[in-house]
Amino acid sequence: MMPRECLAAGIIFCLIVCFACQAALAAEPKRLLIIDSFGRDFAPWNEYAKRFRADLDRQWSEPMDLYETSLAIPRFSDDSKEGEFTDYLRSLFVDRRLDLIVTIGAPAAEFAQRNRAKLFPTTPLLLGILEQRRVPPASLTANDTVLAASVDQIAVLENILRVRPKTTHVAIVIGNSPIEKYWLGQLQDMFQRFRDRVTFTWFNELPFTDMVKRVEALPPRSAVYFFLLAIDAEGVPHEEQRALTRLNAVSNSPIFSYSDAYFGHGIVGGPLISVQDYSRQTASVAVRLLRGEAPSDTRMPPVGFSTPKFDWREMQRWGISESRLPPGSEIHFRQPTAWEQYRGQILAICAALLVQTTLIAWLIYEHRRRHVAEVQSRNAMAELTYMNRRATGGLLSASFAHELNQPLTGIATRASAALRWLRAETPDLEKAAAALEKIESASLRAGDIIASVRAMFRKDTSERLPIDINKLILTVLGIVRFDLQKNGVELQTQLDNKVSVVEGDPVQLQQVVLNLVMNAIEAMQAVRPRVLNVKSDQSKPEMVHVSVEDTGTGIDPSYLNQVFSPLFTTKSHGMGMGLSICHSIIENHNGRIWVSPGVNGGSIFQFELPAKFDKEAGTTTAQGQGMLRGN
Repeated sequence: MMPRECLAAGIIFCLIVCFACQAALAAEPKRLLIIDSFGRDFAPWNEYAKRFRADLDRQWSEPMDLYETSLAIPRFSDDSKEGEFTDYLRSLFVDRRLDLIVTIGAPAAEFAQRNRAKLFPTTPLLLGILEQRRVPPASLTANDTVLAASVDQIAVLENILRVRPKTTHVAIVIGNSPIEKYWLGQLQDMFQRFRDRVTFTWFNELPFTDMVKRVEALPPRSAVYFFLLAIDAEGVPHEEQRALTRLNAVSNSPIFSYSDAYFGHGIVGGPLISVQDYSRQTASVAVRLLRGEAPSDTRMPPVGFSTPKFDWREMQRWGISESRLPPGSEIHFRQPTAWEQYRGQILAICAALLVQTTLIAWLIYEHRRRHVAEVQSRNAMAELTYMNRRATGGLLSASFAHELNQPLTGIATRASAALRWLRAETPDLEKAAAALEKIESASLRAGDIIASVRAMFRKDTSERLPIDINKLILTVLGIVRFDLQKNGVELQTQLDNKVSVVEGDPVQLQQVVLNLVMNAIEAMQAVRPRVLNVKSDQSKPEMVHVSVEDTGTGIDPSYLNQVFSPLFTTKSHGMGMGLSICHSIIENHNGRIWVSPGVNGGSIFQFELPAKFDKEAGTTTAQGQGMLRGN
């Protein structure tokens, strides 16, 4: 039993020790060294390094001890200081075990590979942010991995010629450091195929001030390819984004490049290496190495160009048409159109205008339809009024005959007497002349009656004239005098001689008075006494008032609000249009008409009309100053 217990205790002890070791290792932060090629502020490597650090923070959540140093040696042709820099790095980390080394740019990668045996030979090395030509696969050890970029320089130049097909000259902005000299030879070899189409100018032997002058004075149909400017011919280092901004400010030709580290800082665009994608993938490889994967297992294919993208501002500056861009290109910094900025507001305004236009069109249509209906209604009312007068004429035929019979009888009698006095042995000329005068007077009386009847029953002229309302009332009463006598109606008139003249259609106003008088006569058929009282007055300075009161049977109070409605009648043989016509005529003359019960039974029909105002006198015109026409 004892050996078994000892064995179990030993196993438990070993497990505890293993767990403790793992916990200790897990608690210790990972140490990572980043080596920059020229310096932390040199483009385009600075943009890659900044994004790489940000992506690494997002992808790695465990503790990390991050170191960063700049090589700086590639700025100079003299490599004598490289040994000292190597010793410096080795002394820094002699007591600190590194878990990963990451180089940014080809100069840093070449430095790390040359000094691999001296610097941390067993530490995993990630060569990043460099072109695949700078790291041959044979140069990699088992502890090395690389994530390179594949920059198709032919595609860059073809993009320039695509968007600017008339280009005949290309100026290459490139510096004079060792790495730039390397790429100068590479570019000259690759661009050899375009010699028959394009003339190339290389700025590698110029100081930056001369580059600025040359870019400002390029010949027509030129383009600028901003490749790399770390050190100019005078050995002056340059921060590339600042240099690009200055060149863009004075250039008379569009500027292109291969990396989107310069995008938004003056280049037109095209197929570009994406800083964001490349840095993210580099950080992903670094995380895999930190988690323990073998460097040889993390080697990935080179990163190529991303989707072509262009700067809308530069396109507008150089007149580059959107139709010239490669299919699927993205356009950035496009100034939004008014539609894009204010789409909601424009749609709301358009909707409001549409609604308003529709409403206005509908109102115009309704107004026109109403106008047409009003015209038709007025025409129909005028025709109905005319028919009403003709029907009334049939009822008044006996009155007309009686009125005409009197002057005609007088004419015949006086004519016989005049003949007798003229045929006597001694003609009595004085009596004959008096008889002839009376014949003339009777003839004029008959003519007035006939004229009144003709005016009464002709169609409306719609002509507005000054009217003496008292004369108009007396004319109508003269027409119906026989009916009054025949029906035993006592006529009482109280016409105010001071009432003003009104303006209106005399025919229509005659019809109103005639209809009211005839209705009053008919309403008194079954009662005694029969009294018709017609009044005119002017209780208000601006209104002339007329009332027709009878002593008839009256109107049921429940019908007072309906008597002026079309087709409403209390008569067994009535059409119900007479009072409706009266109401329409008075309203058309800007007046009002109403009915009320009489004091001693019967009804009182009343109407008011505006008095005609004399602008010169400043008062309403008094009776006698106007004349009744058409009677």
